[in-house]
Amino acid sequence: MGQAAVGRVLSLWRYPVKSMIGEQLDRSDVTERGLLGDRAYAVVDTADGSVVSAKNPRKWPKMFFCEAAFTEAPSAEKIPPVRITLPSGTRVSSEQTDVHQILSAEFGREVTLRATPPGAARSGMLSAGDDGLVADETVSEFALAEGAPAGTFFDYATILLLTTATLGKFEALYPAGRFEPRRFRPNLLIETASGDNDFVENSWVGRTLAIGDEIRLRVQVPCPRCVMTTLPQNELPHDPGILRTAAQHNKLMIPEFGKALACVGVYAAVARGGVLRRGDACRLE
Repeated sequence: MGQAAVGRVLSLWRYPVKSMIGEQLDRSDVTERGLLGDRAYAVVDTADGSVVSAKNPRKWPKMFFCEAAFTEAPSAEKIPPVRITLPSGTRVSSEQTDVHQILSAEFGREVTLRATPPGAARSGMLSAGDDGLVADETVSEFALAEGAPAGTFFDYATILLLTTATLGKFEALYPAGRFEPRRFRPNLLIETASGDNDFVENSWVGRTLAIGDEIRLRVQVPCPRCVMTTLPQNELPHDPGILRTAAQHNKLMIPEFGKALACVGVYAAVARGGVLRRGDACRLE
């Protein structure tokens, strides 16, 4: 099978703290653990050792109103401190001795900010109902699949890809919805050819995506979606229609769950790292 051009990197993101708003970048080093610094930190519930996640908005309604950014660029030798801006506008650094107390007061529960997972505890992907929508009441074992690197805060693979073609398709199907990339928390948004308006990345599963001269990603599985995609973020409104549209029009069989689920984007693993830049050409191998 030969190479086929699919587009270019339109934008890229990393999320220094799991489930918080992240940073948009112009470039990033990529290692076997994804974009350098991605999901480097997480908030952990002291009561049960679970990783705090926006997947449970009843318990943690403020996660998508917290913004996280590194105090300096991360390197292979050092992951720097992170600065968190809380919904009130208060800023707190991971270097502060009272960071845990400040976050606990904000969330109304005792929590700690951690850079290493608490043993085998995970936040989990959320279980799916019979309608293929991922509910927010219970946690499945999907996050413990072998696709999730040990000792990290990832739910599954280290890279999440999304295309402008998929966003365009959803916008055509549900014009009232705001299908902005930040609802889906991709690491890479790939701009496909003009006129593309379909779930093109579904067909990439099982293939290698080459980006620029260095990066090679193995596309693994469609990304199942949950209530997170419907949640408000700053001025983005709450919109259950986002997830409902995905379930109606892009429900795919996910072997890890043994059923079809609403999907948006695809997960990928890093086969070869390097430097990733906005504008890099993308092609399938």
